[in-house]
Amino acid sequence: MSTTATVFLANIPSPDQGVWHLGPISLRAYALCILAGILIALWWGDRRLVARGAEKGTVLDIAVWAVPFGLIGGRLYHVITDYHQYFGPGRNPLDALAIWNGGLGIWGAIALGGVGAWIACRRRGIPLPVVADAIAPGIIVAQAVGRVGNWFNQELYGGPTDLPWGLEIYQRVNPETGLNDPLNGVAIDHTPIAVVHPTFLYELLWNVLVALVIVWADRRFRLGHGRVFALYVAGYTLGRFWIELMRTDQATEILGVRVNVYVSVLVFLGALVYLLVAPKGREDPSVLAVTRTDDDGDVPADGDTAATPRTPARPAGTEPRQPRRPAGGTDRSDGDGTS
Repeated sequence: MSTTATVFLANIPSPDQGVWHLGPISLRAYALCILAGILIALWWGDRRLVARGAEKGTVLDIAVWAVPFGLIGGRLYHVITDYHQYFGPGRNPLDALAIWNGGLGIWGAIALGGVGAWIACRRRGIPLPVVADAIAPGIIVAQAVGRVGNWFNQELYGGPTDLPWGLEIYQRVNPETGLNDPLNGVAIDHTPIAVVHPTFLYELLWNVLVALVIVWADRRFRLGHGRVFALYVAGYTLGRFWIELMRTDQATEILGVRVNVYVSVLVFLGALVYLLVAPKGREDPSVLAVTRTDDDGDVPADGDTAATPRTPARPAGTEPRQPRRPAGGTDRSDGDGTS
C-alpha cells in the first residue's frame, strides 16, 4: 500500500452528502443539527432555571420569542458579514433567505435572540440575567452540535495539513447531471481533492470544554447576575479568535483580517469587563417567584396586584418554614439542574 493511501486512511473522511431527498422533502443534516442543538439547550436550560427557583417550562415560554429572533439575527449577521456570497455579479440575492443551506452568525443570533428573550422575560416579570445564566451552558453545547452540520456541508475548514486528523474534502456532484454541486451533491469519487484542518471540529471540542468550565465555575463560585453568561461569551470568543485565524474559506476582511476576528476581540473584552463589574453571588430565588396574570403582557408597576406569588397565602402572623440545609450551610441545589 502506498504512503499516500496510508495517510488517507488516517484522515477524517467527510460525509458523502449532507442532503437526503424523500420525494419532495429534503432532509438536511445542517438543519437537523441546529434543531437538535436547540432542543438540548431548551431542555438543559429549563432544568437549570427550575433549580434556581423558576417554574418548570419557563424556558420554553421564553424560547417562543428568543428562538425565532435568534434565527433571524443569526442569518442577518451572516448575510451582512458575507455579503459577497449573495450580492454582486453572478449572485442571486434570494439565496440570502435560504437558511437551510447553512450560514448562521452566532453574534447576530445571540444579539437578536437576546432581544426576544428580554421581551419574554419582561412579560413574565423575570430578570433576564437569571435566564441568561441558566441557558448559557446549553447554548454553547448547541453550538457544538451545530458544528456537526458544518461537517456534513463540507464547510468551515482551514488550510492544508498532513496531520493524521486532517479532514478529507471530496468533490460532490449532482448524480443526474454530473455537474459540480458542493452543497446538495453526492461524493462519488472518494479521492480527496484536499486534506485540511477540521476547524469545525476544533471549535466543537473547544465549545464542549467551555461548557464544562462554566458549569464547574457556576457550581464552585455560585455565579449569578449574568456572570455565567459572560463567562460563556469570554470562553467562546477566546477559542473563536484563534480558530478564525486558521480558517481559509472566503470571508469579509478588514485590513487583511477576517471581520469575525475583530468581533471576537471586542466581544471578549466586553464580557471580561462585565465579569469584573457585575454583582457577586447569585440572585435570591424569590426574584423568580412571580408569574404574569395581566392580559396585555406588560410588567406591572411595583405593588400592582397583577403580579401574584406562586406560593399560597399564609395566615397572618406566621412565618414561612425555612428549608433545612446540610451541614456547612450550603444550598443543596447547584443551580445546574442537579443536587
